[in-house]
Amino acid sequence: MTTMWRCAASAAMAVAMSIDLAACAGKPVYGTPRTDAASVAEGFAVGLALPETQTTRYDAVDRPTIRKKLQELCPKCTLDYKNAGGDANVQRQQIDALIRDGVKVIILDAVDYRAIRPSVDKAHALGIKVVAYDRLAQGAVDAYASFDNTEIGKQQGEGLLQALGSRATPASRIVMIDGDRDDPNAAQFKAGAHSALDGKVTIAAEYDTDGWLADNANKEVADAIARLGKDNIAAVYSANDGMATGVISALQSAGIAPLPPVSGQDAQLDAVQRVIAGTQAFTIYKPYVVEAETAAEMAIDVATGTPIDIANTTVSNGTDNAVPARLVDTAILDASDIRQTVVADGLYTIDQICTPQYAQACAKAGLK
Repeated sequence: MTTMWRCAASAAMAVAMSIDLAACAGKPVYGTPRTDAASVAEGFAVGLALPETQTTRYDAVDRPTIRKKLQELCPKCTLDYKNAGGDANVQRQQIDALIRDGVKVIILDAVDYRAIRPSVDKAHALGIKVVAYDRLAQGAVDAYASFDNTEIGKQQGEGLLQALGSRATPASRIVMIDGDRDDPNAAQFKAGAHSALDGKVTIAAEYDTDGWLADNANKEVADAIARLGKDNIAAVYSANDGMATGVISALQSAGIAPLPPVSGQDAQLDAVQRVIAGTQAFTIYKPYVVEAETAAEMAIDVATGTPIDIANTTVSNGTDNAVPARLVDTAILDASDIRQTVVADGLYTIDQICTPQYAQACAKAGLK
């Protein structure tokens, strides 16, 4: 079937058959490999597929930073943004939509790294490049921008030991609230944390938390309190800041005071405020701006066939053992580090952090 015939037929039967009209608009026919090279001078479409809205960083930092960096590197490029809302099926449909929309490259943070493989391979077969972002997807991925997740888990474990101080003994009982078992990042965080904690403390209870949801983490900690007793929990490992809200709520509801050290990750604004207030011991600061800018630069490179000079290592995603990657350094963030990290890097201002509720704690931390 020729492109001309397809356009005419589509115009006549679009309502009844929902036939793709991309070719009529000058875009490649769906299913036809794209061989025309992307050009910065002419501009091209970049797809951004983010996984969910529970984590505040995606719309607050990642999306605007990627857009800004793309405009800087390729002023005529456009960004086609999708968010799957935590639904792997929706994300597969969104990848199909990006393909139909004629993007040259997709920056992909997968909801489910295994389930998205057919979509990644479909894009690859059509000549569309894929940059895995924050979470490494399976399939024909061209580049990867993220952090060293095992090292992050190790930092979390070390941070808990530091917060415990002399109470960090093999007799001290720790509850571990890990991330979703279907997320490869969660497994890496867990492995890193165990490498720091095992033998130094006792892991008395451990949970894989569906969807990384705070409500699920809350129920898990409530279960651990019921099993262990509220006076027998020395610290709680929470794999991220979102779940830490549920963890801390469960501890407070049980009347545990003072609160045991609770970890986190992501340096969300509310977590930074909890660190200042002393209800969360620390979080892990991940320079999202650097990560997002890296993904944008990689997207331009792979779309235009330019060497990925920004990569500093290679990783395996289970289908390719040598995916070019850049893993950005991370750091433990406690109350003493806030000005030098999230404030200095422009993630938050002092005024955003030090709202009236936290004014006294901010003054004590030297932020006001």
